[in-house]
Amino acid sequence: MPGLIGAIRDYYGKIGVELEKEDILITTGGSEALLLTFLCIMDPYTEVIVPEPYYPNYTTFVHAAGGRIRALPTRPEEGYRYADRKRIESLITKNTRAIMITNPGNPTGVVLSQEEMRMIADIAKEHDLFLICDEVYREFCYDDKFGVPSMGKFRDIDENLVIVDSVSKRFSACGARVGCVVTRNKELQAALLKMCQSRLSVATIDQIGAEALYSVDHEFFRKSKAEYRKRRDLVVSMLRQIPGVQVEEPMGAFYVMAGLPVDDADKFQRWLLEEFDHEGDTVMFAPGAPFYETPGKGINEVRIAYVLDCKDLARAMELLGRGIECYRQQVMRL
Repeated sequence: MPGLIGAIRDYYGKIGVELEKEDILITTGGSEALLLTFLCIMDPYTEVIVPEPYYPNYTTFVHAAGGRIRALPTRPEEGYRYADRKRIESLITKNTRAIMITNPGNPTGVVLSQEEMRMIADIAKEHDLFLICDEVYREFCYDDKFGVPSMGKFRDIDENLVIVDSVSKRFSACGARVGCVVTRNKELQAALLKMCQSRLSVATIDQIGAEALYSVDHEFFRKSKAEYRKRRDLVVSMLRQIPGVQVEEPMGAFYVMAGLPVDDADKFQRWLLEEFDHEGDTVMFAPGAPFYETPGKGINEVRIAYVLDCKDLARAMELLGRGIECYRQQVMRL
């Protein structure tokens, strides 16, 4: 719908990214934006470089297009940072089609600096690769020095860049299946449009609602960020009070990765759901291993989404601490 495309153009203009209406394609959420992008740029056995840990459905979309992921390793003790030129370029082969990043990161909360963004953009340009940027959390940067980061501000990579956006994350509208793919690459945009012609459009009423959301003023994002910062600070501080837990403060999005003093986070989660409770309550998280491509990594890590109110988050962290203590005594026999 032209109204939604216009609202998205206006939004990007306010953050310093000038777009033409032909640069924007409405999709059924950010997930379809990613799937269509990979279907257009990947061939069987081609590769995309993705820093791990990453959102597990990236694997689904790449495999659906016949490609494979080459994981860019990160280390928890380094805050999961990955903007290392030598480390990235060491993974580039004749089969590499793209580099994909999430900025701010899911599940790590990593936020790239302008210098790191510029370096990654340069690598994509110099090696003639697509740079796919999942930027659905860009307003959720807790250090004001980052501003509102977007690769779209670098005009010299117009032919390389693909930006993925989503209403459900940006406006905390869970379940809203409206997103878009943004690229100034005309050949890719034409290919994406052909893919879209093979399915029905996003529901009209959802597009009308999304148009209104994209028109909210900056105060909405300021209040949202302040609330999520408060939740982050609570979760991180309580995690650090649990003996043996390793956690770095996330600088963006609304997730935190943490290492737990348990033998297997998935096994521990099952035990929490089936065997443990405190006054009738238990707690659930996302085990860390599925966020990695490399076998054996993330076994004792978890992703926690701080999307509940502070009271419920505090209770959840209390339950996690109690659960770890009981599990280590009853199951690990420590």
